[in-house]
Amino acid sequence: MKVAVVGSTGLVGGKMLEVLAERNFPVTELIPVATEKSVGKEITYKNKVYKVVSMQEAISLKPQVALFSAGGNTSLEWAPKFAEVGCVVIDNSSAWRMDTGKKLVVPEINADALTKDDKIIANPNCSTIQMVVALNPLHKKYKIKRIVVSTYQSVSGTGKKAVDQMMNERKGIKGEMAYKYEIDMNVLPHIDVFMENGYTKEEMKMVNETRKIMRDDSIRLTSTTVRVPVKGGHSESVNVEFENDFDVNEIRKILSASKGIVVMDDPANFKYPMPIDAEGKDEVFVGRIRRDESQANTLNLWIVSDNLRKGAATNAVQIAEYLLEKKML
Repeated sequence: MKVAVVGSTGLVGGKMLEVLAERNFPVTELIPVATEKSVGKEITYKNKVYKVVSMQEAISLKPQVALFSAGGNTSLEWAPKFAEVGCVVIDNSSAWRMDTGKKLVVPEINADALTKDDKIIANPNCSTIQMVVALNPLHKKYKIKRIVVSTYQSVSGTGKKAVDQMMNERKGIKGEMAYKYEIDMNVLPHIDVFMENGYTKEEMKMVNETRKIMRDDSIRLTSTTVRVPVKGGHSESVNVEFENDFDVNEIRKILSASKGIVVMDDPANFKYPMPIDAEGKDEVFVGRIRRDESQANTLNLWIVSDNLRKGAATNAVQIAEYLLEKKML
């Protein structure tokens, strides 16, 4: 199994290598790939040092699967070229997510939509992934009408430059700025670019991707996405209105029995999910489960996950594992 990791020198690419190793994905030949400026750099995988190669060289090696985390423009240009040589591309950028001919996959929810013909598969946005993992089992039971979500997203979601900015600010060091404003001791109600409707692109990703993954265009959703001075792990306050009424204890049981979810909901003993709980883990953590007393059939949830793992790298590797299991690789 030849596996290419495109963007292997970046934060998410590095995490993909880590997750492949941890989960013992059957890599017989690793091909670390990056853009021209990083070619020749060295990365370590399972205690072995590899040299980063160019896109063209990687294509000539004909990998069976390529995990992409190198930005949207790179994916638009190179993913089809990898696909042309029979490689399955699992892409972490936003490039292909809303393409009607491409599947947008969270394995716990809609991996069954994949076929052998899918050569470019989109990995959803990190904030969308953790929310839909928690909401999908509830949607099956009670049918979601409307979602109101506010996110508290860590700086690692922006990349290494943003983590460096925050840590520099914390130490009182002037350095390169990933954001227009300081991030330490501050919050920025602004992730990605603003659009004509006043929402950011990140906010609209959550709206459109949720409907596509959950295969239900009737779900109404409004989102506010916020960057907070946390190094890793995204948190979300989610308010969900269902068509049918529910019992809160039954909600807890459904979530506890669902794959990939850990319920951490014991406020009397100060137990609720926090980014430090999710760090380095692949599960989605759910807590602060309570009925919204202002409106019928409505629930409040607090959802936390490691954005570099389940929100990116782990989800991509899980897609590859599913394809392998179903003999599509």
